[in-house]
Amino acid sequence: MASALEQFVNTVRTSSSHGNFRELCEFISKSSEVLIKQSQHLDNVLETLDIQHHSLGILAVLCAKFNVQVASNATDNRFTQAQDFILNCNGEQIRFAPDTFAELCHSLTNYLVEQKQPLKGIVLLQKAISKLRLFDSQLTSIHADLCQLCLLAKCFKPAIELLNIDITGICQELAQNPNGPQFDSKYFLLYYYYGGMIYLAVRNLDRALYFFEVAITTPSLAVSHIMLEAFKKYILVSLLLHGKIRPIPKYASQVVTRFIKPLSQPYHDLAVAFNSNSTSLLNAVVNKHSEAYTRDHNMGLVKQVSSVLYKKNIQRLTKTFLTLSLSDVASRVGLSSPAEAESHILQMIEKQQIFATINQKDGMVVFRDEPEKYSGPEVLKGLEEQLALCMELDRQILAMDEEIQVNPQYVKKATGLQDEEQPKSTYAM
Repeated sequence: MASALEQFVNTVRTSSSHGNFRELCEFISKSSEVLIKQSQHLDNVLETLDIQHHSLGILAVLCAKFNVQVASNATDNRFTQAQDFILNCNGEQIRFAPDTFAELCHSLTNYLVEQKQPLKGIVLLQKAISKLRLFDSQLTSIHADLCQLCLLAKCFKPAIELLNIDITGICQELAQNPNGPQFDSKYFLLYYYYGGMIYLAVRNLDRALYFFEVAITTPSLAVSHIMLEAFKKYILVSLLLHGKIRPIPKYASQVVTRFIKPLSQPYHDLAVAFNSNSTSLLNAVVNKHSEAYTRDHNMGLVKQVSSVLYKKNIQRLTKTFLTLSLSDVASRVGLSSPAEAESHILQMIEKQQIFATINQKDGMVVFRDEPEKYSGPEVLKGLEEQLALCMELDRQILAMDEEIQVNPQYVKKATGLQDEEQPKSTYAM
């Protein structure tokens, strides 16, 4: 083993035995170049270190291994080594270097994506998140990696268990930053973008819209590519849920509200056509911009928007007519045949979007009024659940408000503003 590596091993052992983990983190941050240059000996280094007592040293070695290209004829044992480390490392030690631990997880995620084996990393990243975060509602950058792997593997349950927990804190991973602890905004945006896509996949449109909204309202000085893609899906989900584009909240950055619309013109054209209630105009817009929708991987959502317009027009008919033939319904809403109209109506009846009966013998539809739905134990249960949710949100807001009020930076700034606002005395002391 080269002398530089021997020095690395001795320093890791000595600092770990004395509990000098902060000093060890500083030493490790300056050792990456040495480790990469001596990459052929790194497996030997791992054999000399104990995973429980020397977790920080092993973490640095594994990060270096993922930063080195493996020769085609060499055995690639990086996954098994990372797996063993994540499952068995000392959680207290890795919290001294959260950015390095997150870097290892990012490298592992990229490796599994390249190998087209995303399913192998889901349980590992769940374990990594549990070791890094301090409480269940704390966001780490590894959350975004887990969501990415769940999307690629089409295994949504592990991600939804995390996504259903509303975030109340963020893990400040960049501890060595000269401007103070920070969190890379890219992973914040990716978490909410991937989360919105996962909720879309399981047809939870309300939650998907909320996640895309968080992504586009994140404070920023420029429109990132992630925010732009989130906004495109935000438009489509708004049309599916509300039949129109929900306005961007006023607390969004001005640069977003100013520049994001021109960058997503095909989607605004789709919304205008949708609001016209004209299926022919909507189909023309879809044909015109089909290449853009396909390139953005949004054609499936666009087709759902087209389908919703037919249903929206059928709902409008219920407000005007008591009975209509299936052929009349088809012609009025732009469907190709009475059979297609019947299919849409049956789906809407099943989902209680309309209330009607179909006489198949005569080919007639009878529209009925919506029955009273504001009574019964189900309604009371729903109200109780909503009330409990509001009370919990109120408790969290009060706790966050108290935390801000005792924050030294906030107190200093608030006091300074008050001093500036106070009028100067005209009396000499």
